Amino acid sequence: MKRPTGTPPRTGKSPVADKRSAPTAAPQKPRKVRRHRKPRRGGILGWIAGFVTLIWRIIWGSIWRLAMVVALIIGAATTYFYVGLPEPEELFDARARGSVTMLDHEGRVFAWRGETYGAVRSEDIAPVLKEAVIATEDRRFYRHLGVSPRGIASAIRINLAAGRGPLEGNGGSTITQQVAKLLCLGDTFDPTRFADEAEFEADCRSGGVWRKIKEVPYAFAMEAKYSKDDILNIYMNRSYLGAGARGFEAASQRYFNKPASQVNAQEAAMLAGLLRAPSYYAPTANLERSQERANVILGLMGEEGYLTPTEVAEGRANPATLSQAAKARAGGYFADWLMESGPGFLTSETTEDVTIRTTFDQGIQRAAERALKQVFDEKLKEGSDVEAAVVVMSADGAVRAMLGGRDTTVNGAFNRATQAKRQTGSSFKPFVFAAALEAGYSPSDTVQDAPLTIRIPGGKNWSPQNYTRSYRGPVSLTTALAQSLNTSTIRLQEAVGRDEVIRVAHDFGIVSNLTRSPSLGLGASEATLLELTGAYAGIRNGGTSVLPYGLVELTMQGDERPLMGQSGGLGQRVISQRAAGQLIYMMQKVIEDGTGRRASLGSRPAAGKTGTTSSYRDAWFVGFTEQYVTGVWMGYDDNTPLSGVTGGGLPAEIWQAVMSEIHKDLPELALSTVSPDGSGIIMSQGESTPRVVTSGSADDPLAAALAGVMNGVEAERSGRVVTAPTEVTAPQTPGDSAGASSDDALSRALNGILGNN
Repeated sequence: MKRPTGTPPRTGKSPVADKRSAPTAAPQKPRKVRRHRKPRRGGILGWIAGFVTLIWRIIWGSIWRLAMVVALIIGAATTYFYVGLPEPEELFDARARGSVTMLDHEGRVFAWRGETYGAVRSEDIAPVLKEAVIATEDRRFYRHLGVSPRGIASAIRINLAAGRGPLEGNGGSTITQQVAKLLCLGDTFDPTRFADEAEFEADCRSGGVWRKIKEVPYAFAMEAKYSKDDILNIYMNRSYLGAGARGFEAASQRYFNKPASQVNAQEAAMLAGLLRAPSYYAPTANLERSQERANVILGLMGEEGYLTPTEVAEGRANPATLSQAAKARAGGYFADWLMESGPGFLTSETTEDVTIRTTFDQGIQRAAERALKQVFDEKLKEGSDVEAAVVVMSADGAVRAMLGGRDTTVNGAFNRATQAKRQTGSSFKPFVFAAALEAGYSPSDTVQDAPLTIRIPGGKNWSPQNYTRSYRGPVSLTTALAQSLNTSTIRLQEAVGRDEVIRVAHDFGIVSNLTRSPSLGLGASEATLLELTGAYAGIRNGGTSVLPYGLVELTMQGDERPLMGQSGGLGQRVISQRAAGQLIYMMQKVIEDGTGRRASLGSRPAAGKTGTTSSYRDAWFVGFTEQYVTGVWMGYDDNTPLSGVTGGGLPAEIWQAVMSEIHKDLPELALSTVSPDGSGIIMSQGESTPRVVTSGSADDPLAAALAGVMNGVEAERSGRVVTAPTEVTAPQTPGDSAGASSDDALSRALNGILGNN
C-alpha cells in the first residue's frame, strides 16, 4: 500500500514536542512591591487645591512677565536720562538768580542778598565734612546703585510707626535720589507752565509716588555716568543751607567766615545738620538749636566710625559758633533799603553775582542798636509794642546806620525808616523858618504868639493852638522855633507864603506830597524818617540839598572796574549859606534852651528839632553835630496814640544816647552858624563866647572890627515885627526892619574902618 505523502494533521500532542518541553520547575513571576500612595483628595478639597495651583501659576507668570516689562522700561528710561546728562561741573550752580554781597565803608562783608554760591571741587572739601553728610543723609552711599530698598523699607516702617502714611515724612531717599530731585529730573524752567522760578522749584521739590518712581531711572543714570564723588560733589554744591547760602562753600563762608576745606568736626556737623530743615536749623536764626542738631550729627559720625568717642565728646564740649560778621547780623534794614533803592536788574533781580561797596559803618550801627535797646529797657514798660526807627548819616547824605524797628535781627522786615510815611509834626517847622530867613527875615525879628484864626474859603475857620495852651505874646523867631510855638510858626508861614515853604521843603528832599492847607507848617503832611533826616543834612551842610545814598560802587564778580558808582550826595543849593547858618544857630537854641533839652550832648555843639503830631501818634527828634546827622521816630504801627511821649521826651533821649555812643573819642567840633543879625559872618557857637570864623589872619583889623560889631549888634537892634496876611494889620515887605538892620551895622563898621585907614 502506498504511503501517503505530506504532513499528516496533528490530532494530539506531538511526542517530540512533548519531549522538548519536558516539565521543569516553572519560574515564578516577580513579586510586585506594593507602594503606599498618597490618598487622593476627593471632592471639594481637590477642586480648591487645583484652583489655587492654577491661580498661582497665572500670578507667577504675570509677575515675571511684568517684572521683565518694568525692567525694560527702567532700562530704556535710564538710557534716555544717561544720554542727556551733562558734565558734573555744569550741574553745580542751582540758582536762577545771582547774589549780592555788601561791603561796609572799610571793605568788610556785612550782608548778603539773594543766594550766595561758591563752586568747590570734591578735593577742596574737608573730608570730615563729606563724612558728616554721608553719616547724616545716606550711610550706604558707597554701597548702593542709586536706590536703597533697605532705606525705603526703613522709612516706611518709621512713617507707619509715627502714625503717618507710608510715603509721608521720611522718604528713604539716597543722596543720588536727592540729587535727582535737586536737578528737577533734568527739567528746566518753562514760563508757559509756571508763573515764576519759585513755583517751578516748589514743583521740583514736591513728593508723591509718581515723582519717586521717576527718580529711580534718573538715579541709575547718574550712577552709571558719574562717580560717587561726582554725585556727592553735585549734592554739596547745590543744596540750600539757609540764610541765602547755596552749597557748603557759601554756607561755610556765611556762618564761619572760612572755606569749606578748613572746617572742623563741630562745624562740619552743624553744616550737615542744616540739610533736614535749613531755615529752622540755621545758626543765624537760633544758634542753640543748631548746636543741638550738630550734637546729633556728631553721634551719627561716631556710630559710622568717622570719629572716635573722644572726638565726639570733644566736639560736643566745644560746639561751633558763628563768625563775628554772622553773629552781629548788622545792617539788615540797611541792606534791604539798598536792594530796594538800587536798580533791580543789578540788585533784587540780578542774574549775576555782584559786590556792592557801601557807606555802612558797622561800629555806628552797633552803637545805635545798643543805645536804642538801653533806652527801651530802662524807659518802657515790659511788653510794650511801641516801635522806633533811627537813621544816621553824614552831612553829604552818606547813610552810616539804619534801624527800621526794635528787632534788629530780621531781614526782609517792614522798614519804618524808609517805608513808613508818618506825619512829621513840629519837626517840619525848620523849613518854615528856612523860607523866612531866605526871604530876608532875621532870627531876632519879632512874631506874635497869640490866638490866631485862619479863614479858609469854603470851609471852617482854623485856629491853631500851642501845646501848652498858653501864649507868650511878642517873641523872636529864635524863641518861636526853640519853644516850638504853633501860632508864631503859622503867622510866619502865612507871611512868607505856603508855596515858598513847600518849595524849600521839596528842594531839601521832602519828596512826599505836602498839603497846601494852613496846617502845612505844623507838619500835617507825611514823610519818611530817611527823607526828613536827609533834609536836615541839607541844613547842616550850609543850605545845599543832599540825596541820601548807601551805594558807593557796584562791581560784577570777576570784573575789576566798577559797573556803577555813587548814586547820591550833594545836590543843588536851596537857601543861602547865610540863611542856613542863621537856622543852625536857632536850632542850637532848641537843644540849649528849648523843647530839645533832653538831647543835650553837654559841651558838644548840637542842633535839632523836636516833633509831635497833634494826635500824639508820632514823636520825632532830628538833629546834627558837625560830624553826623541823626533822625529818630517813635510810634505804633497801628497808629495808636502814644501815652505821655513827645518829641522832646523819649525820641530826644534816644537821639542823645545814639549820638553819645557814636561820638565817643571824636573831637568836639563847632557847628558853622551865622550870627543872629544876619550879617553873613560865619560864627562858631561851640564856646561860651561866639567867635567869628574867617579865613583871614587873626590880626586882620577888618576881621576884628567885624567881630566886635557882630558880637554887640544884638543889643543894638529891636527886630522887625512879622505880620501875617490873615491879620488886620498891614503886612510888611520882607527885608524891611523897624530897627537897625545888620547891613546898616556892617556898613557903619566898614565905613569906620575905611575912614580910619
